[in-house]
Order: sequence, then C-alpha cells, then structure tokens
Amino acid sequence: MTTNENIVVLDGDTLDIPGLRRIAEDDTACEVSPSALARAGKSRAMFEDIVRQDIPVYGVTTGYGEMIYMLVDPSKEVELQTNLVRSHSAGVGPLFARDESRAIVTARLNALAKGHSAVRPELLERLALYLNLGITPAIPEIGSLGASGDLAPLSHIASTVIGEGYVLDGTGKVPTGQVLRKHGIEPLELRFKEGLALINGTSAMTGVGALVADRAMTQVRQAEIVTALVIEALRGSMSPFQPEGHDIARPHQGQIDTAANLRALMRGSLSTVEHSELRKEVAAGKESGKDVTRTKVYLQKAYSLRAIPQILGSVRDTLYHAINKIGIELNSANDNPLFFEGEEIFHGANFHGQPVAFVMDFLTIALTQLGVLSERQSNRLLNRHLSYGLPEFLVTGDPGLNSGFAGAQYPATALIAENRTIGPASTQSVPSNGDNQDVVSMGLISTRNARRVLRNNDTILALEYLAAAQAVDISKRYGDLSPVAKATYDHVRSMVPTLDRDRYMADDLETITAALSRGEFAAAAASAQQSDLR
Repeated sequence: MTTNENIVVLDGDTLDIPGLRRIAEDDTACEVSPSALARAGKSRAMFEDIVRQDIPVYGVTTGYGEMIYMLVDPSKEVELQTNLVRSHSAGVGPLFARDESRAIVTARLNALAKGHSAVRPELLERLALYLNLGITPAIPEIGSLGASGDLAPLSHIASTVIGEGYVLDGTGKVPTGQVLRKHGIEPLELRFKEGLALINGTSAMTGVGALVADRAMTQVRQAEIVTALVIEALRGSMSPFQPEGHDIARPHQGQIDTAANLRALMRGSLSTVEHSELRKEVAAGKESGKDVTRTKVYLQKAYSLRAIPQILGSVRDTLYHAINKIGIELNSANDNPLFFEGEEIFHGANFHGQPVAFVMDFLTIALTQLGVLSERQSNRLLNRHLSYGLPEFLVTGDPGLNSGFAGAQYPATALIAENRTIGPASTQSVPSNGDNQDVVSMGLISTRNARRVLRNNDTILALEYLAAAQAVDISKRYGDLSPVAKATYDHVRSMVPTLDRDRYMADDLETITAALSRGEFAAAAASAQQSDLR
C-alpha cells in the first residue's frame, strides 16, 4: 500500500489497518495500483481461456453449493452471476454504520486486487469509484455464517454494483439506481465468476474487525491513562511498574509496554510513592517507634492497582495477535475458486473465516477483562473502606442527603454482567446449505460481539474517569499530578464539572463515553507528554 496525505493506493498485498481507517473514516481517496490492475487483466484472460476450453469451473459453469452437480451453459454467465447476488441479498437487522460499510468495501476491493479472483479490472475500478464518490452500500448486519465467507453482507455490496439494492444517504437508505443516475454511472453487468468473487470472502468480518481491533488499542491506552490518574489520586506506589520486573523477570511484550506506558504517564508526579522513599519511611518509623502499618499499605496495594501490567498487558498481547491476523486477512485472496498462472485451478476454502473468528472471540474475552479491571478500580474510589480516606461514593458534602456516584456505578456493574454473557461465537457452528456448509466460523458474529464489548467498555471507563477526577478534587492533589494526569483531569473538567451536589448523572456518563469513543483522552495524553504511547 502506498499512502500520502491525499490518497491510499491498494495493491492487494500491503494494505494496513491505518490505511483502511483513512479510507473508511476520513474519506481519503483510494486507487487500485497499476500493477494490480495489470495482474487482474492477466488473470482474467487466463481464466476466460480456461472457460473456452470447456473445463468445469465451480460457480462459472456449475450451480452453487449443493447444486454443483448441475451444469450451466456458459451463455448464461450474466444471469447466473446476477441470480446469485439477488438470491443472497437477504441480510436483515440494523445496517452497518457508514465507516463500517466503507471498511468492508475496502477490504473486499483489496482482496480482489490481489489478482487471483479473475475479475475484470473494471470491477476493481468500480469499487474504488464508489469509495471515492461516497457511494456507500447499505449492508444489514445479520445473515453471515462466516463460511462460505460473508455471503449475505457482501451480496448487498454486489447488488449496488448491478444498480440494485440500497445505499446510505446520511439519514437512512435510498435505492441505488437513483444515486447512480445522479452521478451518471451505468450499472455493471457481472460476467463469469464476478458475482461469486464479490460475495464469497471474509471481507465483512475483516473490515469491521480491523476497525474494532484498532479502536480497542486506543481503549487500552485510555484504560492505562485513567489507571495512572487513579494511582496518583490514591498516592499509589510506583514499585509494581519498575522495568526490571517486566523487561527482565517476565518479558511478555504487552506487559512490558503497559508498564512502560504507566511510567511515562506518571513521570513528573509528586503524588506517587517511590519504593526507595517507602523504605526510608519505614526505617524512620521503626527508629522513632511509630506505627508503620499505613506506610506498608503502599507497598502491597490490591491487584486492581498492582497487577495492571499483567492484566492490561495481556489485553495488549491479545490485540497484537488479532491485529496481525487481521492484517494477513486484509491482504489475502479469500474467495473460491482461485487462479494461478500455469497452475491447476484452486478449488478450496479460503473463504472460511476461522482465523478471524478465533481472534475476534479472543479479543472479546480480553476486552471483557479490561472492563472488569476498570469497574474494580472505580469501586476502590467509591468504597470508603478501600479508598484510603476518600468519602463514600465521593460525596463532597452532606452524605446521606447526597448519594454522589452511588447511582453512576450501577450502569458499569450492569455492563460488566452484560459483557460476561457475550460468549464465543466461533464455537457455534450450525450446518447450512444442505449440509454443504457443515462447519462454519460465525466470524462476523464474533466481530460484532467484540464491537459490543468495546462500546460497553467506554461507558465503564467513563465512570472511572469521572470518579478519578472527583477524587483529585477531594484530595486536593491537582498540584502534585504529573503533566499527563493534569491534562486528563483538565479534559474531564472541560466537559463535566465537579459533582458538588446530586444531579442528573446520565448526561455526564454519556458525555465522557462519547469522548472516549473518539479517542480524545489518548490524544490529550500524547500531547501532554509530547510523544505517542506504546
């Protein structure tokens, strides 16, 4: 993939998730590389030569699935491909968001640009044209089994190519035909294999999965940011984040990275306690006969304040694995059959979404634990028996008359329970298609599950950000905070004032949730420390 400020070039081999996000979210222009168009033309010519030799090709001169034994006359090529698209445009439920739909189209275009699907260059150029003109297919979320690929959602893309189905217009969906007429675009006729190539792949789970995974990395960073603020508000110890315990003793990369981030986030803090300072404090206390129990507390905080590199670092490692697998899939030819110069036609199952399904389920599990950690950290701030001197529910005055954050904790707790009900989808194979598709991946369900937990976590984290800022107000430690902690606190307070008496809390939670979903706290932290977090 070649990128510059104004364009992303797709070649089937080098698309990365940041490039996909630029097209999907920022409407950055794209084009198919000349080399990819040349490969597609060469593959198409080779394929048409095979058809002219009366060599049977699945889905080209045969029926589909269980109807493979039925031969179809080559003269019916357009009708066969068109009927396939129409019959499988059967998705139901809510529509994917505009950026998600654009991510799916980008992923499908890049897979076809790899050059083994034998589609005409004109089809690649048409998909790129749709992206560049903002013609976004309306794609229902429900209907994919994840093998034979994401048939239903991708059919809703293919239906727009032939001028049927619907596209998004900002408020809902409108018939594709009227939008194409507005732009002076004639629908394409799908020729040999092109309907099959468009719909027989993993591009829905992969495109949406790419967005979810990359946004999840931002969520991990924002979980680290608020964790650092909580540690400073509670005057926690820096000992659990010393590099030796991670870089040398237990060198999991995620753990190393989270510990490094926490050290960077709290750099310059006068509120945290260094291990060496604690030793001196304990020694001085013993000499004077003072009770050092309180000091010892700083050495062994609860797991939610001490095991952060181990917990969030493991979430990171899961994400690293998921992002790697999604990156491979983005640059894979994942339909069937496939064509290679001088080789036998590959009749296989690259459309099977098992690699993506597994990693998205794994990501769902990891993100669920991120939410658990956040809610437990919030609880330590709200529970006067655990908060090292803070008032119950962070009430600033008239406790009993005011309830503070008592009610705001309930949605976070409820969402933890909800996240735990979202089990793996990749183990839910149900045979279909006359038992031709007898083991399927359910990969798009896995992806949608991970997206759901990701969204829930933003609300769980919102409570923690609000509670941490309130704890800073009550402890009057703002002046001792690190530069990043001050920037984090300031950003919360720019949107939500201190809770000095009970008020309608839903707006506060929704405001911070929205800011988290946009990655605002990660951006503020990066600006404050003048560098990007790992």
